[in-house]
Amino acid sequence: MGEGSVTVWCLLGKKAGDNTQVRALADELGWGYRETHIAARSWELLVHLGERATLAGIDRVQSSELAPPWPDIVISAGRRNEPVARWIQRQSGGRTRLVHIGRPWAPLSAWDLIVTTPQYFLPRQANIVHNSLPLHRFTAEDISQAGRFRPRFAHLPRPWVAVLMGGDSGRFVMTPEKGERLGRLAQALASGAGGAVLATDSPRTPRAAGDAMQAQLQAPFLCHRWGEPADNPYRGLLALADAFVVTGESMSMLGEAADTGKPLYIFDVGDSGRWWRLPHNYRRKPLSHRLAMRFGPQRMRRDIGRIQDALVASGRAQWLLPETVASAAQALQQSLQAPPPAVPEEDSLARADLRRAVQAVRRLVISQ
Repeated sequence: MGEGSVTVWCLLGKKAGDNTQVRALADELGWGYRETHIAARSWELLVHLGERATLAGIDRVQSSELAPPWPDIVISAGRRNEPVARWIQRQSGGRTRLVHIGRPWAPLSAWDLIVTTPQYFLPRQANIVHNSLPLHRFTAEDISQAGRFRPRFAHLPRPWVAVLMGGDSGRFVMTPEKGERLGRLAQALASGAGGAVLATDSPRTPRAAGDAMQAQLQAPFLCHRWGEPADNPYRGLLALADAFVVTGESMSMLGEAADTGKPLYIFDVGDSGRWWRLPHNYRRKPLSHRLAMRFGPQRMRRDIGRIQDALVASGRAQWLLPETVASAAQALQQSLQAPPPAVPEEDSLARADLRRAVQAVRRLVISQ
């Protein structure tokens, strides 16, 4: 098969982080692709228990049309899209190659290629590519386009401290108390450095937690809340901010912020003390996650702490703590006077991870 004739479908769901990774890989391949949006039903988890290749767990009306001609490659991420990818492969008579990003629920042998990261504990084997961070692709053109947000920030004093706030994920529960602490620490960092906070939350941010974070910010500041009519400045923050405070449960936001080479401070969304004494940990998602991590097979486990620890150990990030925020603010202020040299694009972790994944996908095409 010639590379010029390769057809690619990207299966996209409701999770922005998954979609970012899928698009990043497809864009970097350079073959063009079709975005195929999948709307999962609320009970789709039942479909995965049988590890079937089926469309039973999706809403066919709300999803993109699934019809021949079938693609040469399907790129997917997330549990909800797995049965769809495998169904497409079956309809193609086995010709379609499947590339999955993250950690699949189906047997590892069901996938032609898996692109994974450290928190998933997957083994070293021929069809698995192990990367350092989640995939993303932020080009010079993206940076140029992000410059349109500059007028929204221009009146704010520097340094600009971007707060990227996530929410509930796995064992992490974003409570109003944590939101308040995040806002207080981020404001202390920005004020101590003589700058301002530029904050944005996400679809996963509980409203009460976002309100608590915003209530701690002192004028002048910018705070964009998910769902507001104004354009989300997230991409602008990545391009223009001088430093980042990122909630530690989000692999994608950590990876994107780390790759800028600018100071990165991780806010710990975990619980101190014994988790079973905290009522919020008995909600369905955090409790089921803890049970799965305790009793499930190793390949189904996830520990984002492995990525956090790697970022801190490498010097690419540090924890945002009450006892260190003053010294961090002083260091941030000094960094503006003598900014570190920019990391060449070809030397960044993101570029290296993308190259590794692209090479592996290209080998699938060559092998056909």
